[in-house]
Amino acid sequence: MIRSLAVVGTGLIGTSVALAAARRGVTVHLLDASASAVRTAELLGAGTARPPEAPVDLAVLAVPPSKVADVLSEQQERGLARSYTDVASVKAGPERDVLARAPRPTHFVGGHPLAGRERSGPLAARPDLFQDRVWVLTPSRLTSKPAFDRALDLIALCGGVPTVMLSGAHDETVALTSHAPHLMASLVAARLGGRSPVSALLVGQGFRDATRIARGEARLWTDIVETNAAEVAGVLTALQTDLTELLTAVQDLLVRDPRNRARSRRNLTGLLERGIAALEALPAPPAADTAHVDVTITARPGELARLLDTAAGYGAGADTVAAPVSPHGGDGPLVIRFELAAAEAETLAEKLAAAGWDVVREDDVRDEAGPTLVGASG
Repeated sequence: MIRSLAVVGTGLIGTSVALAAARRGVTVHLLDASASAVRTAELLGAGTARPPEAPVDLAVLAVPPSKVADVLSEQQERGLARSYTDVASVKAGPERDVLARAPRPTHFVGGHPLAGRERSGPLAARPDLFQDRVWVLTPSRLTSKPAFDRALDLIALCGGVPTVMLSGAHDETVALTSHAPHLMASLVAARLGGRSPVSALLVGQGFRDATRIARGEARLWTDIVETNAAEVAGVLTALQTDLTELLTAVQDLLVRDPRNRARSRRNLTGLLERGIAALEALPAPPAADTAHVDVTITARPGELARLLDTAAGYGAGADTVAAPVSPHGGDGPLVIRFELAAAEAETLAEKLAAAGWDVVREDDVRDEAGPTLVGASG
């Protein structure tokens, strides 16, 4: 059981780990080269900026991949913790450096929670960031059982799902599922730069969905790609081959020769279908911790549209409305139920109530499944 924790690096991931642990009663000590980042995390309730008086049970190194071995060596010399883990998204290179340079490599196990947000920094942190998310551990040949077990305890504290992999297999996989997609999103987003202002008016949800991850912090992602360059280069080379075939097919569609056009249409359709098939073969994501926000409205024409417009301004689109809308009979009031992530539901309820809407509170209505939750259930 972890009773004390040190988090080195109070950005998005480090502060989220600290928040999750602090809410479970763990004493958390925060360390960062940036005094303002530590102070912000402390004010968020993530822990204390005071250094521990004795070694903590576990130290989490929330630093870029290229810094893991150096920070681990520094903190082990200092005697910060009994065991250590990290949260970097590249594992093989840091593992080699740890085995070569760290004073006590047996006390370390590599880790990578597969969770994040487009925003960075402590203010973007959330205590539920890792809930039901895969958290990879990559023990080396020297990792001790106490170090491994403490990392498992941390994952349990944060609500994650532990998965054990070899560091090389991890890096090969995330090059395809994370690192190359980030670069491709950045390339597409960068194409918009320098275009006429009219282009921005035509940016739809598809473009935003495809480029959302490109907002990640540029220097951190440079470090990630550099540390995993060989695997990323392999994925990009394969994508280059696919892109060349795609470009040929599209260019052939410009040619009047019916045979070339027919072949190119088949090739293009086949590529699109392969993408669909690959996505459909993926396991379903874990169900999010959801909550309800019920809003009572009158049956006047346009009232529902006005509510949906207001809710959309707070990030709750029409797709979050649970069907069916529940009538209270005849021309009387209607109850519109929004169903979304618990943390977002709490914010939506507060915003709608402040805007004058009749938000049904938890104590006001109960259904067959029990209380209707207006916000997070805790």
